[in-house]
Amino acid sequence: MVVPGVPEAGEVVVSQSGTGNGLGTVPPGEERPPAPGIDITKPHVARMYDYYLGGKHNYAADRETAEQVLQAMPLLRPAALANRRFLIESVQWLVREAGIRQFLDIGSGLPTQQNVHEVAQSIDPDAKVVYVDHDPLVRVHAEALLATSPNTIVVDGDLRDPAALLARPEIRGHLDFTKPIALLLVAVLHFIEDTQQAHDIVKTLCGALPSGSYLVLSHVLGDGQHKQAADKVRSIYSRTNTGGYPRSKEEILGFFSGLTPVGGGLVHVSEWALPDGSGIAGGGGLTTIGDPAVLKDLPGMCGIARIDR
Repeated sequence: MVVPGVPEAGEVVVSQSGTGNGLGTVPPGEERPPAPGIDITKPHVARMYDYYLGGKHNYAADRETAEQVLQAMPLLRPAALANRRFLIESVQWLVREAGIRQFLDIGSGLPTQQNVHEVAQSIDPDAKVVYVDHDPLVRVHAEALLATSPNTIVVDGDLRDPAALLARPEIRGHLDFTKPIALLLVAVLHFIEDTQQAHDIVKTLCGALPSGSYLVLSHVLGDGQHKQAADKVRSIYSRTNTGGYPRSKEEILGFFSGLTPVGGGLVHVSEWALPDGSGIAGGGGLTTIGDPAVLKDLPGMCGIARIDR
């Protein structure tokens, strides 16, 4: 089935206009911040991620720092594309097969490049989405991008304080906590340094959701194969005031404790597939990143689990 605005299996949409795709550049002197008070002279983690995806919501400082990261770890770009593919396919499956119509995306970053509201609402326009991010720059971008999407809101909030987040009236007013909700923690928990704190955060958030809800999660995997490159990348990312903390397979599996795995549950990105056999592994994967075998080298895990009471 072709879903308007959503790439088909094996296709990743890469912007062919703007400054963030390497196909064209804008002289730094001509770039303007999206709003007063937003500093575009310093690299920003959300805009760097947008650059990895081929987006246009980034600036010279973001591109320069992102290229340094890619020199240290070339796999980061295909990893970002694989992570986005995982997000797209998970949301598609949740809406079509699991009947989910509510999404809570925490640590969302910039809502561009086929994000949750576009994918979910292309299938059901009434699907409701809450984006949560603690970065004011993300909110500035998001408010402009979401101006014509009444079923989507963006909320300032910090993942590190899940209780306060769950009490936010904007979230409670937009989502119905008596009906299943998909909690999306995609490529965000590896920014929490303390593993026990990260596990407690997930437990608190999942504990507030009704039976039949889902957790969608991806996380950087720490292993010896990529350690030297990862250390260099972490050093570069320190300029953005954002650290990175890869975890072992066992530590990442701990986030699914007490939940019911969907399909293969939490697996390496190269092994991930939806219950119907589609997905990165079963559906042919990200052919646009080159040899699909590169997925086996990506340091990441991902999966879906259901909250049953």
